Amino acid sequence: MDSRRRFLGAAAAGGLLGSSHALFGRTSRYSDIEGRIARRDFRDLCKEDLPTPCMVVDLEIFERNLRTMAEHCRTKGIELRGHVKVHKSPDIARRQMSLGGVGVTCATVAECELMAGAGIKGVLLTRQPASRNNIARTVALAKKEPTFGTVVDDPLVAGWLQEAAAAEGVKLRTVVDIYAGLTRHGIEPGAPAVELAKKVDAAKNLRLLGLMGYSGAASHTKGWEQRKKKSADDIAGLLETVGMARQAGLPVEIVTGGSTGTYNIDSEGKGLTELQAGSFVFMDTMYRRIGGRDDPAVYGDFGAALTVMTTVISKRHPRQCTIDAGNKALLRPTDEVKGRPEVRVQNQGAEYGILEWSDADKDFQLGGRVELYPTNLDMSTNVYDRYYVARGEQIVDVWPIMGRAGAAQR
Repeated sequence: MDSRRRFLGAAAAGGLLGSSHALFGRTSRYSDIEGRIARRDFRDLCKEDLPTPCMVVDLEIFERNLRTMAEHCRTKGIELRGHVKVHKSPDIARRQMSLGGVGVTCATVAECELMAGAGIKGVLLTRQPASRNNIARTVALAKKEPTFGTVVDDPLVAGWLQEAAAAEGVKLRTVVDIYAGLTRHGIEPGAPAVELAKKVDAAKNLRLLGLMGYSGAASHTKGWEQRKKKSADDIAGLLETVGMARQAGLPVEIVTGGSTGTYNIDSEGKGLTELQAGSFVFMDTMYRRIGGRDDPAVYGDFGAALTVMTTVISKRHPRQCTIDAGNKALLRPTDEVKGRPEVRVQNQGAEYGILEWSDADKDFQLGGRVELYPTNLDMSTNVYDRYYVARGEQIVDVWPIMGRAGAAQR
């Protein structure tokens, strides 16, 4: 008996195969997957056909998340300028905008360039450009796409932007970034922020668009009441500054900030005019553990739409198996197994992970697929090239993750 026959016999005995045809009879099918994706031919393409580890989007849950946020914004009279750092996908940005989004927010110039290059309007850079490289690219992007804008939190950078914009004959939309609890950025609220806004407004080649304040610490504060208080405390200075700026006759078209964790807090009253929430499109285990308004244990306003699909590659010890997702796949002990929340996840190296469980009656099969809910969306999506979009077991689309092989400059 040759090695191929021995393998087939062992695999069939282990329940992996119904026949040799099940594994080897469709070799050409697997080798042609890339060609079919390029032709957008998804007929009969299923999760079982995919390489692992890979990212899978549950289309039904994803679309429901988008509709839930869009309906909330319509009801509350607030706009959505969703953050792309979570998904890095023009396909997703277009779907958000088709439901009423006014644009997207990005943390890097490269993300802005890629989004604008994909035809997305209303892109806002939420990290002040300070290097010569980033300032030049910011002004160049504004010249190509007049709906693009940036933030500043320092009078010195405002001067640099004015000089660069004047040299190119560009009018750059500019938002003043105000401290809202995160020491990493934002000018002091009150008089310093108003003075910076006046400087921007007076600059010939800058156009003051409004004010921004991002309370990142509030977004993951556990407990809805605690989160509500934290958000209110953090953006109090922003809202005070908005009043001062308007009293000084400054144009404040937008007041932007907020997050998935505070979307139903920051949209109350006359505070923010738009939300920068991003994680709600997929959700991750970090967010789901902060608790919701109606459930202190689980934040269930939005469903878990994204999984990392893996394969069980070894099974030599009781109540334990090895999967093909490790450090390089951003595996975390705080990831959760879809349908098996009691299973413990462990890192085991660059390309390996371990699943452990205590119930001997529950098991995973060698060669079987296991889907994991990731811990942190921003980090996980940054190491994959595409999303496989599924309706049930059927793959219905593939969305590239931008920047993985795109912009040479970050």
